[in-house]
Amino acid sequence: MPPSRIKLHGFNNLTKSLSFNIYDICYTASEDKRHEYLEYIDESYNAERLTQILENVAEIIGANVLNIARQDYDPQGASVTMLIAEGPVDARFEDSDQATPGPLPETVLGHLDKSHITVHTYPESHPQGGISTFRADIDVSTCGIISPLKVLNYLIHSFESDIVTVDYRVRGFTRDVNGRKYFIDHKIRSIQDFFEPGTLDRYQMIDVNVYQENMFHTKMLLREFKLSEYLFGEDEKELRPRQRQRIIRRLKKEMQELFYGRNLGQPGMR
Repeated sequence: MPPSRIKLHGFNNLTKSLSFNIYDICYTASEDKRHEYLEYIDESYNAERLTQILENVAEIIGANVLNIARQDYDPQGASVTMLIAEGPVDARFEDSDQATPGPLPETVLGHLDKSHITVHTYPESHPQGGISTFRADIDVSTCGIISPLKVLNYLIHSFESDIVTVDYRVRGFTRDVNGRKYFIDHKIRSIQDFFEPGTLDRYQMIDVNVYQENMFHTKMLLREFKLSEYLFGEDEKELRPRQRQRIIRRLKKEMQELFYGRNLGQPGMR
């Protein structure tokens, strides 16, 4: 049985912000392979593709798209910013199996000029070590009762996600008809509560939460490692055993550094 709704005085002024850093790691053995990888990423996640992903996000959370600004960059990267307004919920998502932090909108309540979705991409490589990295930064910020938490699983599966850091924060307050302030309008212990079981099984996760400030942080690292999935333009069978071990060490070191957010010893070129 759904929780009873709080009778508010005026509009729900709470701002709910969900932010992602999504990383894809790859081994590129040569300068040519690095360029090919960056070109592949640039084509796979160009502004047009990113716009489609964000339009799907808006549909899932039940928002109308008011305005879209998008840009591809030279030599690499793209950005999309989308202004959204609260709108009717698609019936496909209203009663999904995903956990829902609070009531979703049933009717159009008005234009919310502080609600937006943004994505920026950052392809990166270094001539030494052979590691190439793709990062996507995504922000879903909503005003009112729209919940950005419903797009967690969709966004993670829309990108090639080896490492993910997720932040969720509720800011501001709203009042009920008696003048009582509400600084959050739904129950949450951890961002992990909103992942579907398959995602929980695939990733190692660590939480850093500040409950009294309504701030929640989760780091995610893929549990399973298959070298063949990290080689760009190379066949694992053609690598000598010592080559394979050296590449595995470099890849895992890169992933651990991104997961923990710090350098782990000196860069190894062995």
